[in-house]
Amino acid sequence: MFNKQNQFRKSVLFFALFATGLSYAQAQQDQVKGATQDENGKFLSGVSVKALNRESGKTFTTSSSEKGLFSFHNLPEGGPYQFIFSSVGYQPDTLSGYSVQPGRPLALSVKLIPMSTTLDEVVIGYGRIARKDLTSSITTVKAEDMNVGVMTSPAQMLQGKVPGLTISTNNSNPNATPSVSLRGASTLRSGEAMEPYYVIDGVPGASLALVAPDDIQSIDVLRDASATAIYGSKAANGVIIVTTKRGKAGQASISYNGYLAIDKIAKRYEMMNGEQYRNYIAANKFSMEPTDDLGADTDWQREVERTGISNNHNVSLIGGTETTQYSASLNTFKNNGIIKGTDLGRQIARGFVQTSALDKRLTASFNINTSITKQNDVLALGDGLSVYDAMYYYLPVSPVRTESGAWFEKTDRSQYVNPLSLIEENTNYTKTKMIQGHAKLGYKILPSLTYNIDLSLQNRQYNNAQYYSSLSMAARNQNGKSIRAAVEDERKIMEMNLSFDRTFGDVHKFSALAGYSWEENNNDDGFQLTTSDYYDDGLSYYNPGMANVVDILGFGNYYLSTLRMISVYGRVNYAYNNKYLFQATVRRDGSSAFGANNRWATFPSISGAWRLSEEPFIRDMNFFDDLKLRAGYGVSGNSLGFDVFTARQVYGATSSFYTDAFGNDLRTLAALRNSNPDLRWERTGMLNLGIDFAFLKNRLSGTLEYYNKNTTDLIYDYAVSTTKYLYRSLTANVGEINNKGIELTLNAVPVKTTHFSWNTGIVASHNKNVVTRITNQEFSTDYVDLADLGGAGQSNAFQQRLQEGAPIGQFYTWEWAGYNDAGISTFYIRDAQTKERTGETTITPTNKDRTVTGSAQPKLTLGWNNTVTYKNFALTGMFQGVFGHKVMNATRARHSNVVGNAGQKNLLASVIDTEKATDINAHYLSDRYLESGNYLRLANLGLSYNIRNIGGQLKNVKLYASMNNVFVLTNYKGVDPEVDLGGLTPGVDNRQTYPRTRTILFGLNFNL
Repeated sequence: MFNKQNQFRKSVLFFALFATGLSYAQAQQDQVKGATQDENGKFLSGVSVKALNRESGKTFTTSSSEKGLFSFHNLPEGGPYQFIFSSVGYQPDTLSGYSVQPGRPLALSVKLIPMSTTLDEVVIGYGRIARKDLTSSITTVKAEDMNVGVMTSPAQMLQGKVPGLTISTNNSNPNATPSVSLRGASTLRSGEAMEPYYVIDGVPGASLALVAPDDIQSIDVLRDASATAIYGSKAANGVIIVTTKRGKAGQASISYNGYLAIDKIAKRYEMMNGEQYRNYIAANKFSMEPTDDLGADTDWQREVERTGISNNHNVSLIGGTETTQYSASLNTFKNNGIIKGTDLGRQIARGFVQTSALDKRLTASFNINTSITKQNDVLALGDGLSVYDAMYYYLPVSPVRTESGAWFEKTDRSQYVNPLSLIEENTNYTKTKMIQGHAKLGYKILPSLTYNIDLSLQNRQYNNAQYYSSLSMAARNQNGKSIRAAVEDERKIMEMNLSFDRTFGDVHKFSALAGYSWEENNNDDGFQLTTSDYYDDGLSYYNPGMANVVDILGFGNYYLSTLRMISVYGRVNYAYNNKYLFQATVRRDGSSAFGANNRWATFPSISGAWRLSEEPFIRDMNFFDDLKLRAGYGVSGNSLGFDVFTARQVYGATSSFYTDAFGNDLRTLAALRNSNPDLRWERTGMLNLGIDFAFLKNRLSGTLEYYNKNTTDLIYDYAVSTTKYLYRSLTANVGEINNKGIELTLNAVPVKTTHFSWNTGIVASHNKNVVTRITNQEFSTDYVDLADLGGAGQSNAFQQRLQEGAPIGQFYTWEWAGYNDAGISTFYIRDAQTKERTGETTITPTNKDRTVTGSAQPKLTLGWNNTVTYKNFALTGMFQGVFGHKVMNATRARHSNVVGNAGQKNLLASVIDTEKATDINAHYLSDRYLESGNYLRLANLGLSYNIRNIGGQLKNVKLYASMNNVFVLTNYKGVDPEVDLGGLTPGVDNRQTYPRTRTILFGLNFNL
């Protein structure tokens, strides 16, 4: 800030103003002159400067020029004056206590600090803490460091940014959601039970569909149990806290960000074309029905594809005074997939206002968030009723339509459907509306004691409409079929807490939190109607009343589930002399999801840290800028993915009917679920050891972490005897899973000059996943077979096995042994007792011949981020890789079935060289199709150009372009090695493959 006694500085500033060409006479008229700079001394243009006369309340505004200079010459004399400086991307600053006197011009200078430096505070759940005081494992990703691209979920913005966080998807379908896991799978349940818990602006469990990526300020990922235990039973898989952009005092701006993106197929399966297919059939003496070959050469992949055009527009208004802050935004997003008939459109509106009163002792805020999502998708069913399967298997010698204009189809051929017909004759439309309201009130009872209360309500309305026309192969001979579903979910949360924060004697920093939480979820309040036999297709699904058939088994499995949870929680933080840090948390949760005997559970944690860099013997080394050792242990739970029926006896309607004495057909009722009053919480205990370091004047910094994560009382459905129970399976606590890992984060600034800089960062993670137990005294099983991928001649031929001592995703397959003399694939035989190879081979392997052949669990995940700046240009590049795991390429196996498919369906062009025409087992799934999933991808490459000011109106203008999925280095033979690594069957590529795209994006960002 300006030092009024520094006459030399004042003289320099006056000289600078004079040198810009201002006349001496004009300089005499200026009452206030000054300069605005950033923290490095670089002059800032477009900075808003407001002069506030505290006595009269009048304000006068100006802005700094392209050279960072400003002046006032019409201010009323007197004062006192406040000069408020604000600029988008920087913290506002205020200079106070100045008086304007005739003949005594003021010279002011201010250095604005980038807004990102506020992220030295970390969100820890129900509060913030200075990063230097942190004792647990939390990674913060700032908005400017997040991935740029066509994002259908904000989670994709974190890929390659956070150690231990695995985000994967096997396609570019705009309607697909990525799989997200943190520090390995720790449950045997799927869906949200395997996902991190999301908190948005303090609202726990909020939907990511309510947040546009452009509105996000930062994301904090709570990775260890000492950080997540404050969220208790919802935090076993980590917690992701999203903070959106909010207005600040002295700031007022309108921002726009928009882009246009173009998607193209990155890689296709090379299937045989018409000429290749005819030659292959003739050369190997296969037969083809004459009615199939009409002289066509149809590339079915290109027939169903298109250029995907996506766009995004986000307008936001942010501002505030010292007492009131506000923000509002409107986002519209449309992603047209590269497969015809697939698209997603979403509109999001957000509004926030916060004000203070009673000398800032009372703070009240309210925000409302809404979104409307519209989706169109194509059929992706089994038995060949999938566009993503048919686009590969349909014969290239056949045309799209016959001469009469009808679809070219073979209704008598099994699992054989025209892919264009699947798109055009079937409709699958979904509309989802969400609204969330959140109100918060905080009152400072004492300067160090604050009472907070939060109220939030989230409502979700889901409507799905499907129609299968009279020509649809998915509803043959039904004269049209309609499915309509309407479902509503509602979440209500009330939380209140007392927070205390005070420093005693300048060395004892103490804070405490005590709170209460109440939550109610009303889910699956809805129904479905399935009708068929229409007079024509004109009304599609809009008038089911015109149908002649109502399917009484097609009402959908929607049952209102009211689930309640009550919690109390507390946290204590203590720091002595900024060197010795301590944190303890405890949460006690009660949920109606669990058995009557186990409704409550307690989740504690404790952690500590030693800031060695504050010790004299470390400071005297003059080497470390920061050095901190951390250790923590905590317990968290997993109550996600349950409904109120999980532990209760449930009766419901079956698909069976009986005729009563009066000839009426009545539906039967039966037990659908057994009661388990002893069902209890899954519990995850985690030990975390970490070291944070920085040296070379913070040019090199990072963290190294070790964790041991053990989950007990895993919940799974076990087969039981119906002589003892009413239903054939029981949900019970049996299993145990362990995850151990090492994580490394490195950030470096190898080059930093006045005009050129290079920032680089690496995140690397290793995790070892082991299922340590799946049996107990009551429920005993040696293994659970998973991943039945189907295929001719392979009924119940599972590809993975869940068993003790092995990871989730362990492949358990046949072993390919080459060919016999007849040119048929053979497989090793194993002894049923010893499980060892007998030395013999067979062409008809059985279940006993399967063995462990690999794992879908990666040994290393890697993210490498780079930013190179030169003057106003910035070049960014993010590499992402996964190594040390296997992928089952069942898609390649499916399209290599030479004997089964030749003459009936298309084949990969590669089979001409790789397969024998006599091989009836060419498609059998075995370790032959178990491939290395290693890859290194340049996931994003971006270039931007920043202009501070255009015409005095447009500020902080940014032009940018980026490319996603630039290239991938891999030996994988499929379309793309990045497959779903979540759930109970990770690492499987099986026929339903939406092509991976390469995206080119052009965008514009500016402020007014």
